[in-house]
Amino acid sequence: MKIDARLDTTLSSVAGDVRACEEIGFDGAWNTENRADPFLSLTLACEHSQRIEVGPSVAIAFARTPMTIAYPSWDLQRFSGGRLILGLGSQIRPHVARRFSMPWSEPADRMREFVVALRAIWHTWTTGEPLAHRGRFYEHSLMAPAFTPPPNPHGAPPVFLAAVGPRMLRVAAEVADGLFVHPFCTRAYLEEVIVPEVTAHRPPGRPPLQIALSPFVALDESDVEAVRRQISFYGSTPAYRRVLELHGQGELQDELHRLSKQGRWDDMPHLVDDDLLHAMCAVGSPGEAAVLLRERYGRVADRLRLNRPGDAPPPPAHFAELVANLRELDPAR
Repeated sequence: MKIDARLDTTLSSVAGDVRACEEIGFDGAWNTENRADPFLSLTLACEHSQRIEVGPSVAIAFARTPMTIAYPSWDLQRFSGGRLILGLGSQIRPHVARRFSMPWSEPADRMREFVVALRAIWHTWTTGEPLAHRGRFYEHSLMAPAFTPPPNPHGAPPVFLAAVGPRMLRVAAEVADGLFVHPFCTRAYLEEVIVPEVTAHRPPGRPPLQIALSPFVALDESDVEAVRRQISFYGSTPAYRRVLELHGQGELQDELHRLSKQGRWDDMPHLVDDDLLHAMCAVGSPGEAAVLLRERYGRVADRLRLNRPGDAPPPPAHFAELVANLRELDPAR
């Protein structure tokens, strides 16, 4: 199981943070598209690292087109020496339609075609064959030599998709190389919903879908409060209701949603009880958290990104002792 860090998108901190990630022993480092474009900081991350894999977790696919994703990911894959993993997510309708002013419809079908079109573009750049993707949502049928990027000796990067509900999980299983499991997740939801769904729909002959988790981790009281606040924020979103329903807390989603509509964000965290907190978060000392993470996810996850939410992630050193403890518990290392 690979251990990953969360990278800030603040350009002035990326170089130091990614070097620290390598020194501590992380296997990968991921940023998140929230307040900044993820590809700018990933360029710096590639420049100032030599070993670890890097990528967005996630870039918002529907804020772009397959072509506008194809170019920067192709360049970063070449620039990093083949260390990019391209993580894509759909976001939800209000953000796509009202924040990015982009079309929204049939997100699962649109995402499936997005990945197919993206790979068609990369195939043309690799082989020189004509570009001829014509689908329901996207058409890419023009690629002149003047607009074709240089060859990439490392090939196209793997594509990971973020998914929560059954339809998007099915799409990830069918067309992606890996799955980014949303942080708003529990071991029960992972084992009872996610793993059976992707296993049932993985095409025969394809390698197993890589499972990348981003579990919340709280090593001190400030971490606990940050996680409780983040859970309340995610829980207000109707798309994530099924996770709460699995734990008999579907009505919590109604209340969180109501408060969010009123802008009462500070009133929401105290509604997240300790049972839900501990179901979604590894709470304790670095040694205790390492044991919890290994027990919960060691047989399922291919990657773990240690997740302490907040406006800015803590520096990589915040998790150095936890990384060391996880390494000690890994019999494969």
